Amino acid sequence: MKFGIFYEHQLPRDWDEDSEHRLFKQSLDQIELADQLGFDYAWEVEHHFLEEYSHSAAPEVFLGAASQRTKNIRLGHGIIQLTTNHPARVAEKVATLDLVSDGRVELGLGEGSSVTELHPFNLRFRDKRDIWEDAVRCTLPMFWNHGWEYDGEYFKFPLRAVLPKPLQKPHPPLWVACSQLDTIKYSAHRGMGALCFKFADLDAARAWVNAYYNTFLRNQVKLCDYQANPNIAVVAGFMCCETDEEAWQKADGWTFFQFALQLYNKEGPFEPGATNIWDRYLEWKQTPAGQRRTGSELIGSPQTIRERLKELQAANVDQVILLNQAGKNTHQDICDSLRLFAQQVMPEFHADEENHQAWKASVLAGDTVLEDIDTEPFNVAQRQTPSLPSSKEARNMVSGAVGRPDSEAVSGG
Repeated sequence: MKFGIFYEHQLPRDWDEDSEHRLFKQSLDQIELADQLGFDYAWEVEHHFLEEYSHSAAPEVFLGAASQRTKNIRLGHGIIQLTTNHPARVAEKVATLDLVSDGRVELGLGEGSSVTELHPFNLRFRDKRDIWEDAVRCTLPMFWNHGWEYDGEYFKFPLRAVLPKPLQKPHPPLWVACSQLDTIKYSAHRGMGALCFKFADLDAARAWVNAYYNTFLRNQVKLCDYQANPNIAVVAGFMCCETDEEAWQKADGWTFFQFALQLYNKEGPFEPGATNIWDRYLEWKQTPAGQRRTGSELIGSPQTIRERLKELQAANVDQVILLNQAGKNTHQDICDSLRLFAQQVMPEFHADEENHQAWKASVLAGDTVLEDIDTEPFNVAQRQTPSLPSSKEARNMVSGAVGRPDSEAVSGG
């Protein structure tokens, strides 16, 4: 099993003029430490306009800085939004990051999570999957074709040499953000790795892992001729301390992460500066819902975390991504937690990686057949999904990122 760390760049109020600067510099320190400790991946999100929840709007800049302070850790876009970025700019930025990092990029691709993010770019929430698929077809061949042109449903691109090219050939490994659990099957259908949130228990983990690999083998339909990436990774709230009690005292950020995400999905967008999400969280925390624990968190002593990881190991999860840069978790607590985990937990699971890769090779070769398990009992909705079908409307986007050049011009210049 491999391990990653995860960054939203959360910054609950109250702020001062140095808060964002301090946040980014401390995050770089944490990733440098994780590299030294032997962690395998560092994942950075892309979000827009989500005050307090995520101040990470330019992940390629942050990951570029991280690349110069690390040597081995893989640098993951978890994810880059294909709906709000022009395909050529995605290819250019990702290739540049791959070059300066000596080929350490993992390319997670996503749609954008809410109307708060998408509407300012003149995107309909209901259209995001269709736009994402067209963007994949337009973007990925830019990595391996010297010249590329595209005429799709949402994107038109004239013949150009998109430069530079990535160090990894034909492109960095591809992943899909699975904010809804049933997207796990979709990611396998498209031949990409699945980035999802942790499952409730061993039964759920086994059901989804089996469904992923069975779909990958039986129903894989790639959007274009890219290299498939059979992988399933799960993100879990994390804090490792000497005792369970200490870990939960220091892991308040995990419940803030969950609350703030749900609040944006249910009530957003908010007038800038008008809502104090941290204060809302403190009120919610006093309710029965705010006191409830899911039982799936990786929060506790090394022994507690070890037992929960054994369930994921038994289900053959490829990677566990640890999220403890959240809420008001302190820099010191985050670093201490990473050190303790790396010393007392991670080595035994790293040692099993050879066995896991042998299992995976057997599955992919068809020698090991996985049981078909119904995933519906374990299909818990986690984020907002479109309630209307795609409009199939080609539009000029305010960002200049999306839209057919011959569609009606946006008024007002």
